[in-house]
Formats: sequence, C-alpha cells, structure tokens
Amino acid sequence: MRALIWVLLTGTSLLAGSAAAQTHGSSPAHGGAAPGHTAGHPQGHIEALRCEERFEEVVRQGLGFGMAFTADRNGYPGPTHVLELRERLRLTSEQEGRVRALVAAMHAESRPAGAALLEAEARLRALFETKRAAEESLQAQVAESERLRAGLRLVHLRYHLRTREILTEAQRAVYHAARWDASR
Repeated sequence: MRALIWVLLTGTSLLAGSAAAQTHGSSPAHGGAAPGHTAGHPQGHIEALRCEERFEEVVRQGLGFGMAFTADRNGYPGPTHVLELRERLRLTSEQEGRVRALVAAMHAESRPAGAALLEAEARLRALFETKRAAEESLQAQVAESERLRAGLRLVHLRYHLRTREILTEAQRAVYHAARWDASR
C-alpha cells in the first residue's frame, strides 16, 4: 500500500511540478525554456514515463491510481484499502465478506473499463507516432479517451460509496486516520 501511495504522490508531484514550471519562470521571456519543456532535465521525462507505465499497470489490475482520492479522503473508504486495513479496522467476518464481494464486482467492471481506456490512449499515441495527428482526429480521440477515463473514475467512486455503507462510523474514522493523517 505504501508503495502505491508513493507512486501516486510521485506522479502527482511530477504533474504539479510540470504545471508550476509551465506557469512560473520557465518561458523564454523569463530566460527559461518554453513552457512545458524539461530542457536540460532528462530525468523528468524518465520519471514521467515511469509514472505512465505504473498508471497502465495499476489500471490493468483494476485499481484506480488515485481516481477516487476525493472520496477516500472525505470519508468514503475504498474497498481494496479496507481489506488492506481489515485487522486495524476490526472487520467482522460479515463485513469482510461484503467488502471482498465489492472488490470482485469492482474489478469485474474496472478491468474492462481500464483496458478500454488504455486502448484509447494507445490510439491517441499512435496518431502522433504515425504522424497522422490532425485537429479533427485529435479532438475525437481525446474526447474518447476522456469519456472512458470518466467512466472508469465513476466505477471507482461508486465502490467507495458502497464501501462506506458497510463500515461503522468508528471504522471510517480509523480508516481515515490510517490513510490520511499526516502524523503517520
């Protein structure tokens, strides 16, 4: 679990750092590279590629790669993380069985949805790799990728809703402390 959180935080940091670089002091007018470039920083590209590879791996497994953070950090636990914390949460055998059933159902939905998203992203990459990218094809392919990404995110968010119903208020508090307290 900690490894997944590290990957997610690294990916988020890369995205945030990239956004910051694009908006502060990195334009040619400020003596830096053009916005969005990592001139002189090939390690940034390597890290971004690693993050992309990790995203693909996690999504293929049916996991959310942070797609439901907004639910998770606001009192709607994720079923996979609940199972990881089952001892700390003191799940009853009935609760554990119900959460396991949610995880199985979530994977039954998220794996095909994730595969479809990854295929759409591969088609987007192919537009550029084959030098066939044009305004119309680009717009259509990005729209398709984002439609699929939204659908996959919705799958994960819905299972956070369902998991919340299984846990007691006290268990949700323990979960939140274990997942989100800065003092950990």
